[in-house]
Amino acid sequence: MKLAHFRFYEELNEFLPEEKRKTSFSYEFGGKPSVKDAIEALGVPHVEVDLILVNGESVDFAYNLKNGDNISVYPVFEGLDITPLIRLREKPLRKVKFILDAHLGRLAKYLRLCGFDTLFSNRFSDPEIVDISEKEKRIILTRDRGILKNNRVTHGYWIRSQIHEEQLKEVLTRFDLKDQIRFFTRCIRCNSPLEDVKKEDIAERLEEKTRLYYSSFKRCPGCNRIYWSGSHFENMKRLITQIING
Repeated sequence: MKLAHFRFYEELNEFLPEEKRKTSFSYEFGGKPSVKDAIEALGVPHVEVDLILVNGESVDFAYNLKNGDNISVYPVFEGLDITPLIRLREKPLRKVKFILDAHLGRLAKYLRLCGFDTLFSNRFSDPEIVDISEKEKRIILTRDRGILKNNRVTHGYWIRSQIHEEQLKEVLTRFDLKDQIRFFTRCIRCNSPLEDVKKEDIAERLEEKTRLYYSSFKRCPGCNRIYWSGSHFENMKRLITQIING
């Protein structure tokens, strides 16, 4: 058997057992596995990795491990230009769109409230999520690390927190989306973009106090739900603003 020595940096350590975090450790292997296979065997999804240095030189995922290699693995760099090196992460998608797994229903509603195109169904299987992500160029958000190890996945992120509000902040920060938030533009139930609608066209569907106090309305062309800037909406908007600034 041969040995390589790995060191993972920053948030990539969250995927490792305690004894392997923030330290160099040995990895035993046979044959000529790729560095990608070794990284994922250690528990780190490839979509979370942005740079690999082997003996001080940047390599791609196809590099085959050699006995005695010293390997440093780095996460996504948002504020540092590493273009002279071999950057492993796919370039950001031109248009940000998400697909979420069955554990993230509340996060899906928050993202839709912020105006982001977000597919969610608790009936989606992992293969369906991968298929849709590949076909529609959607970023996979998941609490399941395994799905991100699929070779067909090019854009994805493992949600660390189990607290809904913290999950939203993770996504907005990770993908630098705080300046792209557009409240009141997408249906939180079915994800369709909302359309302006005249009050007189939907007056019979409104309660008396709503007709009296509100004049601006939107309608979802997908599920026909009516929206207006009432107290519930304002409270949700205030909550998300606090999450962003907190």
